[in-house]
Amino acid sequence: MSLQSRRFAQVDVFSAVPLMGNPLAVVIDAEGLSDAAMASFARWTNLSETTFLLPPTDPDADYRLRIFTPGGELPFAGHPTLGSAHSWLAAGGTPKRKGELRQQCGIGLVRIKRVVERSGKQRLAFAAPPLRRGGPVSPDLHAQVLKALRQPTEEVLDVVWVDNGPPWIAARLQSAEAVLALKPDFMAMAGLELGVIGAYPAGAKQQFEVRVFVPTMGFPEDPVTGSFNAGVALWMMERGLCADSYVAAQGKALGRAGRIQVQREGADVWIGGDVTTLIEGEVRL
Repeated sequence: MSLQSRRFAQVDVFSAVPLMGNPLAVVIDAEGLSDAAMASFARWTNLSETTFLLPPTDPDADYRLRIFTPGGELPFAGHPTLGSAHSWLAAGGTPKRKGELRQQCGIGLVRIKRVVERSGKQRLAFAAPPLRRGGPVSPDLHAQVLKALRQPTEEVLDVVWVDNGPPWIAARLQSAEAVLALKPDFMAMAGLELGVIGAYPAGAKQQFEVRVFVPTMGFPEDPVTGSFNAGVALWMMERGLCADSYVAAQGKALGRAGRIQVQREGADVWIGGDVTTLIEGEVRL
C-alpha cells in the first residue's frame, strides 16, 4: 500500500481550557482515501470521532466532511462539525460567503458561523439541523430507558426522540444533580443512543447539565456532544422548557468541563463552543 503525507490536526472542542473538552482528529487532505482506510484510521485513533476533509460535490458547500467513530460512519455530529470547520479555516480555507461556512455531510448542508462576543472573543457555532424524528418514544423504549438509567418513573420527566442524524433519545431528569448522580446499567442500554439533561438552580453559571451514553459506538459515555445538545435544544425550545439563550455543561462525570453555548436567532438555533488546536502536523495514510 502506497502511503501519502497528509495534513493533520487534533483539536479540543467545547472548552476554552485545553484537555477539558472533547478531542477530535482531523485529516485535512483526505482526498483519495478509501472508506476502509478512513474506518481503519478512526479505529486506530480510538477517539469518539475522527473526520476527513474532502472537496465538496455540492456547489453550495465549502467542503465535504466524513465522520467516523471507531465503530462506523455518522451522517452528522456536532463536535466534529465545529472542530473540522476550525481546522479547515486554520489550514487556509476561504468561505464562499462572508461570515458563513457551509459543510456538506451525510445529512446535507450544515451552516456554520463565527460568533463574536462583546469582549471580542470569537467562537464557531453551527445551525442545529431539523429533527428527523421527534416526540415520545414507545412504551417499550421508555421502560428500557428507565431500566438503563436505574430510575423510577417519577424521577424522569420526559423520554423523547431528538433524532437529527444520530438516533438520539433524550431523557429529562428533575435536576442537574440527578444527572450527575447517574450510574447507568450499560447492559440494559444495549442498542440505545441516550442523552440525559437536568436543570441547575436559578442563578447558576450554566443552566443545564448533560450526559450522553453511547455504548453502541464503542465507548460508554461521550465527553461533550454537539449533535445531542442541538437536538434537545430544539425540543426544549419548542416545549418552552428553556430560555432562547443558555449554557449547557457536559463532561463533569468524566473529569472534563465542556460548555455548549445555545442561542436562538429567529428560526435558527445555533450551537457554539470554543475550539483549541493541540496538535498540528502530518499523518501518513
